[in-house]
Amino acid sequence: MNIQPKTLNVPYIPELNDVQLEDAVGILDEKGERRTIDCLNWKDQFPYHPLTAFSIAHSGTHIFLDFFVRCNYLRAVNYKNNSDVYQDSCVEFFVAPEGNAPYYNFEFNCIGTIHAAKRMDRHNGTLLSDDELSLVRRLPSCGTRPFEELEGIFSWNILVAIPLKLIGKSYTPGTPLTLHGNFYKCADATSHPHYLSWSPIDTPTPDFHRPEFFGTIVLE
Repeated sequence: MNIQPKTLNVPYIPELNDVQLEDAVGILDEKGERRTIDCLNWKDQFPYHPLTAFSIAHSGTHIFLDFFVRCNYLRAVNYKNNSDVYQDSCVEFFVAPEGNAPYYNFEFNCIGTIHAAKRMDRHNGTLLSDDELSLVRRLPSCGTRPFEELEGIFSWNILVAIPLKLIGKSYTPGTPLTLHGNFYKCADATSHPHYLSWSPIDTPTPDFHRPEFFGTIVLE
C-alpha cells in the first residue's frame, strides 16, 4: 500500500475560551475544520464502516474536537477513568508533540469516559492521573450513565477540549504549531467491531499505536 499521511490545518478561534462547551459546538460547526474518519485499513477482516467525522479548532490554550458518529450498535459499559473504553463505542485522538514519540492517546467512549496516557509505544507508557484527566472537558450527547449494547440506528457526538499544557506544548499567536497525530473510531467489544482512521495505516492487523503513520496537524 502506498501510504500518504494526511495534513490538517487547525484554525485559531480564541473566543472558544470564553464560551460554555454547549456553545462551542455551534462555533466549531461554523468555523472549525471538518474531516471524516473513513480509512478502512483492514476492510477484509473488519468491513463495518459507521459514518464518523470530526470538527476541530484551537483556542490558543486548548484543542477543541467535536466527533460525530452514526452507527447501528451503541455500547458504553466502561465508566471509570482509564478503563477499557476502546471496547465501547469509542473515538480517539493520538497526538505526538515532537514527531513520533512520545505520543499521547486520548480515547473517549460515547458517555465521555476517558482513557489517556503518555506513551513511547503500545506497551510502554504512563497513564494520566485523575487530576490530569479532569482538565479534559467533555460534553457527550449520550449522557454519562453506562449501558450495555443497544442495536438500532444511532447518531451521537462528543465534544472535548484538551489543554495544550497536558501534552507539554504552548501556542504563540501568529506562530503556527506543528504536531503529528491521527483520529480513530473503534468498538472492539460490540457486535460489529471496527477500526477506522483519518490518516491511513499500513499494518496487517488493526494497530492504532503506529506514530510512523501519523498525519501532520498544524495549529494555525
